[in-house]
Amino acid sequence: MGIHSLLREVAESYDANAGSRRDVPGQQVLRGVARRLDLGLPSGLFARGYGGQTTPAATPWIGVFDPEINSDAGKGLYLAYIFSADLLTVSLTLQQGITHLEDRLGRGQARQEHLRRQAARLRKAVASQQRNGWLDEPELRHHADRPRAYEAASVIARRYETAALPDETALQDDLAHAAELLKRTHVADQLWQFEDSPTLEVRYAFDGHTLSEGDALAGFSPKDSSDYIANITARQQVKKRHHEALIKSFGEQVVSCGYIPTTRLMHPKDLVLHRADQGSSTSDEWLVEAKVVRGGNPTEAVRQAVGQLYEYSHFLYRERKLPEPHLVGLFTEDVGVYSGYLEQRGIASVWRDGKIWRGSPRAVEWGMAG
Repeated sequence: MGIHSLLREVAESYDANAGSRRDVPGQQVLRGVARRLDLGLPSGLFARGYGGQTTPAATPWIGVFDPEINSDAGKGLYLAYIFSADLLTVSLTLQQGITHLEDRLGRGQARQEHLRRQAARLRKAVASQQRNGWLDEPELRHHADRPRAYEAASVIARRYETAALPDETALQDDLAHAAELLKRTHVADQLWQFEDSPTLEVRYAFDGHTLSEGDALAGFSPKDSSDYIANITARQQVKKRHHEALIKSFGEQVVSCGYIPTTRLMHPKDLVLHRADQGSSTSDEWLVEAKVVRGGNPTEAVRQAVGQLYEYSHFLYRERKLPEPHLVGLFTEDVGVYSGYLEQRGIASVWRDGKIWRGSPRAVEWGMAG
């Protein structure tokens, strides 16, 4: 059972000449991937199998998705186990989606060249090949455009011989490593959407200019906190922008505490603070991650805040040789015993208590809460 068992089942049962009907054994295995509970995927990830629809896939594959990053194989970043056309190898790859480019670039060489340029840029940004045995691209051994596009879209790849697959522990170790690289690559990819810089230079710019003298909110532009309509398949949902409202309210609050809040050009960071009397030239910076506590249970909100604060501090500061920031978890309500837990890990916590802002000792010491 597990990844090892699944990969072997596909290699032994898939037949591109047998068609794509539901009763075809290889198609049954792939279509059953989403229902399997034995794969032992890293926490939060899910998998789907792909063997083609009206036409069977020349190179069948299994997508592994992090829903916080992407759930769509057509675009964005995800992981995939892609089999070569002869089924003699299967490669674990960190993939870029390819189908969303068809309208703009077609299905041929132009798309492949674009994907390779993007892959090279992402590969350099996350130093993805510092682990022995990882390649740039898989070799899928088929002349069709889609397999070639999968090759070009690969940021990293780990190839296995299907007749001699590693044991389950080794496969799980490789998958965990790939999942970590997926997170790192996503951060770089998000930054590039806002900064046209191949070296990922992050500047603390306030709307592209220096601060207007006396205007502490010049670089603070939180998103609209009003309700909005989200179109979900076959229905509509009204969503509350509690997250944006929390950032807006706290940002306005800390101005009176002597801080300059900045949201512009800070993505994927929620909020960055500097002392008003020092500005952005100082090495002292406060990185704030805002989370909504749902149902009175702060556990998930705290977990997400810790993960993102540590991730951003590492990849957006430490690895870029920048001074590491002070860390702040911002919450919609009291996080209870988690306040001490966060303090022990160097993270201040702040939350709204009616019209008053409360916080952990570190937050009180910094003057952000009472």
